Amino acid sequence: MDWITGIQRAIDYTEAHLAEEVDYEAAAREAASSPFHFQRMFSMLTGCTLGDYIRMRRLSLAADELICTDHKIIDIALNWGYDTPESFSRAFTRFHGVTPSEARRGGNVKSFSRLSVKLILDGGNLMDYRIEKKDSFKVICRKKQVNKPQGDTATADISAFWNQCGADGTVERLCRYASFDKLHGILGICFSGELENCGFPYGIGAEWNGQPVTDTDFDIVDIPAYTYAVFQCRGKMPDAFRETYKKICTEFFPQSSKYEYGSGIELEVYPSADVQNPDYTCEIWIAVNEKK
Repeated sequence: MDWITGIQRAIDYTEAHLAEEVDYEAAAREAASSPFHFQRMFSMLTGCTLGDYIRMRRLSLAADELICTDHKIIDIALNWGYDTPESFSRAFTRFHGVTPSEARRGGNVKSFSRLSVKLILDGGNLMDYRIEKKDSFKVICRKKQVNKPQGDTATADISAFWNQCGADGTVERLCRYASFDKLHGILGICFSGELENCGFPYGIGAEWNGQPVTDTDFDIVDIPAYTYAVFQCRGKMPDAFRETYKKICTEFFPQSSKYEYGSGIELEVYPSADVQNPDYTCEIWIAVNEKK
């Protein structure tokens, strides 16, 4: 299955289940992707989260039902996933700017149309990357649960975590247990294979040098052997990271005939703390699989 077909199948699945609870994992399977990568890619491509897309589509269709039928408001609310008329009215008013009753009496409402994937000739941009196979290794890190991918929400949580760990001495303590021989920097570790409803674990750490660990807030984690696509990222953080990751999602993987997202891990390798330098360079390592 090609990338465009997969995304369209995921959208079609979502549309077919708007009147019930949408299974994000099932939608991701339609796109031949992990739930983490599908939701992140969806946000990058559309500018809204999958949850926001579902909410806006439901409220748009609810307005159509209000205007075109004589169904009771409470029945329309239940039909589109709202437990009470009050919760439906609040969401409806925030989205449309009028109450359900006002909409039924002829008030103006908004229409949010369904997505359709179209092939547009784009790109022509250079991306520096390489493919590396790396054996299993151990990292030492401090972990935090961050919000699942929702536009810039996860990025904001992760940036705040970096600021905290830089200010409270965490990064300095990590360096006592770090080996920089192979991965030349402090690591941001996205455990994308552990995505849950509320988020996923993110670690700040380094390759472990084997020294006994006395700091109780650190974890030793085994990273399995993976093949990685490694991308260079240049510019101030976190803006440069967001821009590079968007290109990875919208240009590299859609156009790659050989590689697709793997599952389980992403690494960010930061060689220094000079992240506000406009010439700063770091790397993004994404586990990949060869397409079958």
